Amino acid sequence: MRFAIGATVALAAAVVRADDANAESSTSTSVAKPAFTPTKLKAPFLEQFTDDWESRWSPSHAKKDVKADDEEWAYVGTWSVEEPSVLKGMEGDKGLVIKDKAAHHAISAKFPKAINNKDNTLVVQYEVKLQNGLECGGAYMKLLQDNEALHAEEFSNASPYIIMFGPDKCGATNKVHFIFRHKNPKTGEYQEKHLTNPPMARIVKTSSLYTLIVKPDQSFEMKIDGESIRNGTLLDDFSPSVNPEAEIDDVNDKKPEDWVDEARIADPEATKPEDWDEDAPFEIVDAEATKPDDWLEDEPTTIPDPEAEKPQDWDDEEDGDWIPPTVPNPKCDEASGCGKWEPPMTKNPAYKGKWTAPFIDNPAYKGVWAPQKIANPDYFEDKTPANFEPIGAIGFEIWTMQNDILFDNIYIGHSIDDAEKLKAETFDLKHAAEKADEEANKPKAADIPKSPSDLVFKDDPVTYVKEKLNLFVEIAKRDPIEAVKFVPEVAGGIGVLAVTIIALLASLLIGSGAAPSQEQLKAQAKKAKDVAVDAKDKAAEAVATGAEKAQAEVNKRTTRSTAS
Repeated sequence: MRFAIGATVALAAAVVRADDANAESSTSTSVAKPAFTPTKLKAPFLEQFTDDWESRWSPSHAKKDVKADDEEWAYVGTWSVEEPSVLKGMEGDKGLVIKDKAAHHAISAKFPKAINNKDNTLVVQYEVKLQNGLECGGAYMKLLQDNEALHAEEFSNASPYIIMFGPDKCGATNKVHFIFRHKNPKTGEYQEKHLTNPPMARIVKTSSLYTLIVKPDQSFEMKIDGESIRNGTLLDDFSPSVNPEAEIDDVNDKKPEDWVDEARIADPEATKPEDWDEDAPFEIVDAEATKPDDWLEDEPTTIPDPEAEKPQDWDDEEDGDWIPPTVPNPKCDEASGCGKWEPPMTKNPAYKGKWTAPFIDNPAYKGVWAPQKIANPDYFEDKTPANFEPIGAIGFEIWTMQNDILFDNIYIGHSIDDAEKLKAETFDLKHAAEKADEEANKPKAADIPKSPSDLVFKDDPVTYVKEKLNLFVEIAKRDPIEAVKFVPEVAGGIGVLAVTIIALLASLLIGSGAAPSQEQLKAQAKKAKDVAVDAKDKAAEAVATGAEKAQAEVNKRTTRSTAS
């Protein structure tokens, strides 16, 4: 799972609690549903998760390869094959389901025979059902490179793949990946090629059908729910490009010392005019201004608050002499102003500022310098990158904040027609029933909870802080490292929290029209401090619990591997 930290982050605050509270029950009996019938279509790989699915799919017991971190994380997320629990569209239709929140999941299935796509069309199609939505997580597949070291129990993020395809969302990042690994014919090294303009994923609770078609002419097409959303070629629409530049800059070529690349220069012959006064001020006192007739020169701008009372527990010896807070003088609102009148400032008509010479075209200008081009020693031309290396397996290797993501009706083969037929037999029927069920059980607008990513601190500071903390605690119980990455403002900002709340409360008091008394500030500061300390304790406890659970799971996985 990749993070864009935009990110954005964008955060899935309170998602874990909201998933449980708002999970929809099985679909209404008022909507007629078709019954599942296994397809008779054939393909190099076609998976509908029938009762014998375990003979093909194996969960991984490997550890996640994270070179940047000292920690090791096992793929502890569990899998199940079951019918949907939300908006079921077809009776008896089961899919592969992610069962754990905030956990690493990995599972794969080896093909009966490696798929060779040389000079052929490759069609990849599968259904994704986000039963609890998707705030932060992936739902993409990987088509794995065929090799002798391809063992399902060791499948991990480090396993070499040929194609990565499918939806991925976290905060502001929302896209359908299409990445392929290309082998450099000169060096033998592999490099990921990313689609430069990926489409957005559809974040809905009904089933979504993702289709990828790559043709021998190097063109590709991506579809969602049968609708074409992106077209292009492997040679033109990926970064880095498949083929390097034929010529590159000569690193040994240096700009000559006498090269002039300033297009314009100050006119060396220009002189400052004799009447130019650089010392004249920008503003001067307005000599024509007069004091308004209703100006109250003897009235102060602020007065002691007549309604303020000395607190009963005020101790003059400890707290000093009590001084009532001040408020704006109401008499000033009824006149042009109060206090000593002074004429306003006005712009000085004689102001010119510091003199500088005007710019002219540089007669010695030679243009923008650039190093000369030389032949690229690493240049190659691969005209057929669609001739992917043999594909030996399919795998899902995912980290996600939401559980109950369901995958179904996977087609990997060479026939666009057969993929369309499978769509007509499965997706088209269930999707129509799901949409009808969704419409029949659509909640009222007032019943729909506000998305955590829509929360704004100023709108409701207490809820905002509470939701962020709840999310951090929930993730940290399972994976402290991901908690720090996903909710950095909680991990690194506990100390700032008290200051923020104090500033907010003080601004609210000032905005009410009365300056806060010392007693009010002391009380609010203590309250904010207590909130920050409580938040810090909860976060620390969650991190400790998460670390213990993770280590226990690693030990358990290690014991299983040793025993086997």
